[in-house]
Amino acid sequence: MTDDKRSPEDIDPDLVEVAREIFDAARRGEANMLAAVIEKGAPPNLRNEKGDSLVMLAAYHGHTDAVRVLLERGADPNLRNDNGQTPLAGAAFKGFKDVVQTLLAHGADVEGASPDGRTALMIAAMFNRTEMVELLLAHGANPDARDANGVSAADAASRMGAPETAALLAKKAGA
Repeated sequence: MTDDKRSPEDIDPDLVEVAREIFDAARRGEANMLAAVIEKGAPPNLRNEKGDSLVMLAAYHGHTDAVRVLLERGADPNLRNDNGQTPLAGAAFKGFKDVVQTLLAHGADVEGASPDGRTALMIAAMFNRTEMVELLLAHGANPDARDANGVSAADAASRMGAPETAALLAKKAGA
């Protein structure tokens, strides 16, 4: 049996440059370029050295059209990076409502939690993103869910000094 792990020196520099350009296109939201490279054979779930997928990068940077293009071409909306974070959590953290709606419409798991048990709802609540909390709740996010430390979204919001989301979630909890 052979080890197919390659050292960086063994990888074709032209291939590395092409991959870098594809990841940069996702960060910049270049939907047409992403569509073209996928149609020419680039994997829609291509990931960088941190495990960030093209969808993760486009979502985190707020590029709804790029996210949609990638998802329509087979990208996984639930693919986690090496830290266990989802595109949905990244977009919720940043407050990109249209991106979150697009991810949810394409099957993102509203309850998908990171290894520490934090959901997109908890992340949005911590940063006082009331509109995002309402959107996630409307899509079935559980306000009573707790992370690995037993902290709910309302608890996390209170601890982070996010009074509006803490109050909103306190009303929804146990309902």
